[in-house]
Amino acid sequence: MSDTLKVDLCIIGAGSGGLSVAAGAVQMGASVVLIEKHKMGGDCLNYGCVPSKALLAAAKHAHAHRTGEAFGIAAHEPEVDFPAVMDHVASVIAAIAPHDSVERFEGLGCTVIQDAARFTGERTVEAGGKTIEARRVVISTGSAPFVPPIPGLEDTPYFTNETIFENRTRPSRLIVIGGGPIGMEMAQAHMRLGSEVVVLEGAKALGKDDPDITAIALKRLREEGLDIREGAMAERVEKTAEGVRIHLKGGETVDGSHLLMAVGRKPNVDGLDLEKAGIEYTKRGIAVNDNLVTSNKKVFAIGDVTGGLQFTHVAGYHAGVVIRNALFQMFWAKASTAHIPWVTYIDPEVAQVGMTEAEATEKFGSKAQTLRWSLEENDRAQAERETEGLVKVMLNGSKIVGASIVGKGAGEMIQVWAYAIANGQKIGSIAGYVAPYPTYGEAGKRAAGQHYVPKLYSDRTKGIVRFLSKFG
Repeated sequence: MSDTLKVDLCIIGAGSGGLSVAAGAVQMGASVVLIEKHKMGGDCLNYGCVPSKALLAAAKHAHAHRTGEAFGIAAHEPEVDFPAVMDHVASVIAAIAPHDSVERFEGLGCTVIQDAARFTGERTVEAGGKTIEARRVVISTGSAPFVPPIPGLEDTPYFTNETIFENRTRPSRLIVIGGGPIGMEMAQAHMRLGSEVVVLEGAKALGKDDPDITAIALKRLREEGLDIREGAMAERVEKTAEGVRIHLKGGETVDGSHLLMAVGRKPNVDGLDLEKAGIEYTKRGIAVNDNLVTSNKKVFAIGDVTGGLQFTHVAGYHAGVVIRNALFQMFWAKASTAHIPWVTYIDPEVAQVGMTEAEATEKFGSKAQTLRWSLEENDRAQAERETEGLVKVMLNGSKIVGASIVGKGAGEMIQVWAYAIANGQKIGSIAGYVAPYPTYGEAGKRAAGQHYVPKLYSDRTKGIVRFLSKFG
């Protein structure tokens, strides 16, 4: 067998984005080499979306045992078998893994190389003792946990999202450094499974989302018992006989049995030898244009490694753009973030698409309008006692430019707004459709209807009604 492979596409990284490019391209007739140095499925399957949602699902079942009294069901403390919970997490990963496996992609027609890849030229890559000469290269290597250089951390055991799902001993007191989505999801999950949990956030917890929305979510988390400390900057970490001690700026200390570092992500670019391919990058990621092309016109980059929105569905969206641009070069597609939703899967969920209220007001000024509807006024929410929630919709005139939601099923409710923004729809398209009753989604329609309230119930409308009534 020749040590040189000449192909249409060489894809580096078999996470969500790389797998989507590979599956699409090979089924369209392209020859594809797919390279992965670690686990097929990447972060999402093995360390991110899948295991975290499986753990959260177990935690919700435990929480249900404690909260049945309002429904006439005796509340009690559940018996949590933590190793069995982690078996559940592992089984969910195992159930999905065949879809992302080497066998499946070789069956589709890809050549899969399980080794590290590095560039040796503008369109040449070495991996597994092979030289790959490709018409186009796609970098989809994702990201990894960023661990800041806090003094003492190098001598202290700690988890990241890449290791915490291997833990089979329930932490008695878990300290989470980082109040973003990963930190908050893992904090609530472990708290509901019986751990005492402290979250230390140097700035604001869930700080990238709308403050009206996060205020509702954080209030609920604190009421459940989660200790969330904002403006708590870790200056030093110390290993103790009981576990770990965090020294905060200002002199306060926090003790715990285990530590989770969840302060952010960094792009996976080490070892790729990007300089040899003329690919520009920074510590934030690989630079790409709107077509997802790097500074090397024959190389694309997608997903987390580009340093933009770091979500599995973004990598999947990028994959569709790259397939079109790499294989059908006369029809160049551009990637946009205006219609990309995201969800933090705490309970209640927090979801966002497009602009927040502050962003819309700053950009559109007096033309900006914010519509609101509380879940307290939603009958389904009342029936299920899930009334802590809010739908906010941002408009430029009558055009939908953003939506922010907190509440049960916010990740489902945000989808209609993502669709509306992606298709440039106006608020009348949502106000005019018929929502099934009773559903949480009805709250979005009710929010949309608020756009028309001032005109519908104005003195002018009342005058017209009175005038027309004279004609029988």
